[in-house]
Amino acid sequence: MGDLSCYSAVERLCDGRALEIRALRPDDRERMLAAIDHTSAQSLYRRFFAAKRHFTDKEIAFFLNVDFREQVALVATADEDGEQAIVGGARYVATRPSQAEVAFTVIDEYQRRGIGAALVRHLVDIARAAGLTELTAEVLPDNAPMLKLFERTGLPLSSRREADAVHLVLRLT
Repeated sequence: MGDLSCYSAVERLCDGRALEIRALRPDDRERMLAAIDHTSAQSLYRRFFAAKRHFTDKEIAFFLNVDFREQVALVATADEDGEQAIVGGARYVATRPSQAEVAFTVIDEYQRRGIGAALVRHLVDIARAAGLTELTAEVLPDNAPMLKLFERTGLPLSSRREADAVHLVLRLT
């Protein structure tokens, strides 16, 4: 797939608007923080499993400084008043040679428009090209939209429900 730090593709939202899926870059700091500001407390809780509104400089650096080998991070951007705004994000972090853990978030205003599905498709393609055979995720039991997103991938899926999370495994082969 070449240099993933330069990854970029254009998708169309259900309403016809253009959506760019691209690699997260270190210069996305302000756009990323703005996206967090436009995300509800509930959506942030579903992503981080904790009430999280602010991030330390160390956490921000972790999110922005991606090696695109062990860790891949994509953002979805859309035009907002002539500027490209981050409206969603996805990443995987390798946990074993053939496996990575994934996480997604889409700002509330853009949810239910196919952005999560687009991000999943792109991450799956990148993961396969990297030789990964499984993607795992921990999802809160009440996060029905995310659970449905994984079910709709069409990939073999196994799940294990625990008290505080649903552990999902998507098989890529």
